[in-house]
Amino acid sequence: MRDLLTAAEYAAIAKSMSFPSNAFINGSFKPALSGNTFTTINPATGEVLAEVAACNADDVNFAVSKAKEAFDDGRWRSLSPGERKGVLLKFAKLLEINSHELAVLESLDSGKPVRECQLVDVPDTIHTLRWHAELIDKIYDNTAPVGGGALALVVREPIGVVGCVLPWNFPLLMLAWKIGPALAAGCSVIVKPAEQTSLTTLRVAELAFEAGVPAGVLNIVTGTGKDVGEPIGLHKDVDMVSFTGSTATGRRFLHYAADSNLKRIVLECGGKNPAVVMDDAEDLDLVAEQVVNGAFWNMGENCSATSRLLVHESVRDELLERMGAYIREWKMGDPLDPHNRVGALVSPDHFAKVKSYLEYATAGKLEVAYGGETEGDAFVEPTVVVGVDRESRLFQEEIFGPVLSVTTFSSIAEAVALANDSAYGLAASVYTGSLRKAIKLSREIRAGIVTVNCFGEGDASTPFGGYKESGFGGRDKSVFAHDQYTELKTIWIDVSDRSVDETVK
Repeated sequence: MRDLLTAAEYAAIAKSMSFPSNAFINGSFKPALSGNTFTTINPATGEVLAEVAACNADDVNFAVSKAKEAFDDGRWRSLSPGERKGVLLKFAKLLEINSHELAVLESLDSGKPVRECQLVDVPDTIHTLRWHAELIDKIYDNTAPVGGGALALVVREPIGVVGCVLPWNFPLLMLAWKIGPALAAGCSVIVKPAEQTSLTTLRVAELAFEAGVPAGVLNIVTGTGKDVGEPIGLHKDVDMVSFTGSTATGRRFLHYAADSNLKRIVLECGGKNPAVVMDDAEDLDLVAEQVVNGAFWNMGENCSATSRLLVHESVRDELLERMGAYIREWKMGDPLDPHNRVGALVSPDHFAKVKSYLEYATAGKLEVAYGGETEGDAFVEPTVVVGVDRESRLFQEEIFGPVLSVTTFSSIAEAVALANDSAYGLAASVYTGSLRKAIKLSREIRAGIVTVNCFGEGDASTPFGGYKESGFGGRDKSVFAHDQYTELKTIWIDVSDRSVDETVK
């Protein structure tokens, strides 16, 4: 499955493909009740892919009613752990069988290089679903040590109807991060994909139903944040929302919870993530490769992207020189050509936003060491801007594009201060040959994920989420993700001699 096809083979798949366009509610595709649609395009070409159902609050109400009905009658949550596990494993297998189709669909809809879709997004989506399926019958409930007069059980129960609101940068993978633990727990789910990237989510729901996920348990409601996301956030029969996206939108969901039923909210939001390179980093070639990968993977449209390089002043020039060799490997062009590693930004509006930061750098007469050029209204070269101070917009704001700012420091204390000088706290990377420095930096940088001598996000077994304005209420991935889709219940059973004696009387 991980083998890449040729550009011609991917083009042939794209040419033969039909695109899902209706919402998926209660086990079947349905147009919006209003009949309205919106256009989804291929960001790389501007070609119209499909007219997708533009749902609104009426469709949300219908989907929630069907999800609640499915939850209440127990068609999914009351299955044994082994039965739910079997269905989810079959679901993962169907995704694997359709992996090339999903990779092409993801690339067409989002502008992502098909190379990354085929080698990372699709296999990691499948692995995530399998991982959570396998965990279903391995999470034990508890008893409390309360003495001989009672038996105290502490049990987990599915929280109910869950709303999952997805971003456009990793449509498949973020879907799996949320529905994996939610379905494993026994919840019913309403998914709102980003309006820019709805197609793979719709296809995945169809495959889930084919695998045996019952009608009403997994529903996809397509549309805008105002028309679909807000009604999900305000709906009193939605028990929990898991949101990935901008911090500004995440704040709205906290208001929606306060204004409705105090539903549980879990937020995974923005990041402005530093890579801290000390003067004793042992292999600057490795550092250069990892920093470039962290900055430009998925065109920098990644909340955990390395967007700030904080480098000791004594090794800055050598590191920048070595980075150039790796940047040259990041070819930009047609996303369906597997030789290209830099695809199209997701939309003309987002392209304009990213381009504005390049114009800001030019206006400020900052040195652009690499890149800086654009093509059309979708492509931005991997760009490295040198001499960025901590007051700059390039240092403080999340660009969400292939733009890396470079700032120097002279001491470990200054490095920590620079790393923490952000409203965000999602991820960070540390490069040093000293175990003592690695531990100090890892502990003092306020971020939910710190990698040492590499860029990464861990794997399915490690939690993903951040500090400060990067996150709230829980974590994606790992066994900890299951906690947010369940309620804890105490069951206290009196087994004292007194109760037995009174019963006999």
